[in-house]
Amino acid sequence: MSQQLINRSPDLKKLRNEGFDIEAKSGFLLVKDVPYVNVQREVKRGIVVSKLILAGERTAKPDNHIAYFIGECPCHADGSPLNEILNNSNRQQLAAEIIIDHMFSAKPILPQTSYEDYYHKIITYVANISRHAQTISPEVTAKNFNPVKDSEEVSVFNYCDTATSRAEIDLITKKLTLDNVAIIGLGGSGSYVLDLIAKTPIKAIHLFDGDVFFQHNAFRAPGAPSLIELETKPNKASYFKNIYSKMHRNIIEHEVFIDANNVDQLREMNFVFLCLDRGSIKKMIISKLDEFSIPFVDVGMGVHISNNALIGILRVTIGTPQKNDHVTTRIPFSDDDTENEYSNNIQIADLNALNATLAVIKWKKLYGFYVDLDHEYHSTYTIDGNMLINEDKYEA
Repeated sequence: MSQQLINRSPDLKKLRNEGFDIEAKSGFLLVKDVPYVNVQREVKRGIVVSKLILAGERTAKPDNHIAYFIGECPCHADGSPLNEILNNSNRQQLAAEIIIDHMFSAKPILPQTSYEDYYHKIITYVANISRHAQTISPEVTAKNFNPVKDSEEVSVFNYCDTATSRAEIDLITKKLTLDNVAIIGLGGSGSYVLDLIAKTPIKAIHLFDGDVFFQHNAFRAPGAPSLIELETKPNKASYFKNIYSKMHRNIIEHEVFIDANNVDQLREMNFVFLCLDRGSIKKMIISKLDEFSIPFVDVGMGVHISNNALIGILRVTIGTPQKNDHVTTRIPFSDDDTENEYSNNIQIADLNALNATLAVIKWKKLYGFYVDLDHEYHSTYTIDGNMLINEDKYEA
């Protein structure tokens, strides 16, 4: 993470100005070059690690008193372990480049019950660890004024994903780091798909839709556009790109419908979410995705009025190069314009959100983020019975 975070956070800036070698990475604070004593009574150097709680581009108050350590077991000057702060010594990978060896638990000195800021937390831990090394070598210190390195991380987010670091699922989340993912169709379900995957580390999210974001769209999509925004009649892809670019820096809008003339633009995608209604176009796209060996998930719903209430079924169907023999029997490819002219295309925000959520969960299962025991490639959710059925299971 950037020096900008340190410069905007008084507690981190104070640590750096006092000579501590600090780095913010993957939602964690690393304090390097901390002297400690090992079991052989040798003075060594280790790294103190703490989760970072952020409020925008500056630190917030630490939410707990736990810290971690990279190095051998820290000891007293006589070589006995620091059991008063040592919680366990289980090697654990917190993030892609952060593997800790020990967990500490040291509360601040009473009457304080929590750490005021990260300066307070770090100097407490450094003092608990390094004072034993100073008993053996009085000149050693963690304040070495090492040269400040530019450790700017290249991230798809405009600010740090502290939800991932807070839950310690960085390695699991990185499974979703695909180069290019496309969403075709940004009506109801497609816009909710974007809302969900914009919070993942996909390197580039491509939005394809040539339609206008009309007033009726506002009632079945995430967010709440203003009347002024609706009056400008923005393109859907540009409208949603402007919203979600506040969080994800690589959202690319394509103000076009996918057709036979431009379908080759999908050739570079790693995965495609199909969220469009027209069956004939969908059939053409799926045929091309099969040719390009690109996995996809298709969503659909049928909602009708019955006895003055709504009934219906939501569908999620996935296709991959390994299994697509079920696709033609599960996905409707017809275009009945006459029927559509005399019927209502009923879409409700909560159903759109659920359909999108089921599709995104399946995508995450495909890439190992979630455990997948059934390996279902087709699922339906029936509203009236609250029933979810999995079919077309894939046996590897």
